[in-house]
Amino acid sequence: MDMKSINSGRLRAIGYDGSNRMLQVQLDDGSTLQYGGVGEDTWRRFSSSGAAWSFYRDNIEEEFTAKRVSGKAPTGKNPLDDLFGKL
Repeated sequence: MDMKSINSGRLRAIGYDGSNRMLQVQLDDGSTLQYGGVGEDTWRRFSSSGAAWSFYRDNIEEEFTAKRVSGKAPTGKNPLDDLFGKL
């Protein structure tokens, strides 16, 4: 999938595979997420948006389920451990 560099909010690159209706985004922490079932119209509006980060949060992140395809899972101390203690 060809990725287009972008610098909007936490977005660093976006790409779309129309034959599989698959949207891929790369975030500033290096993680890459895929969203299935994304229509061509949504991709067109997203890729040409002047506020891509806002469009992503409102129309993609909230509407489609993400699958992490690269990047590390969060590591380190769980912030809730201070509240509830470790089991």
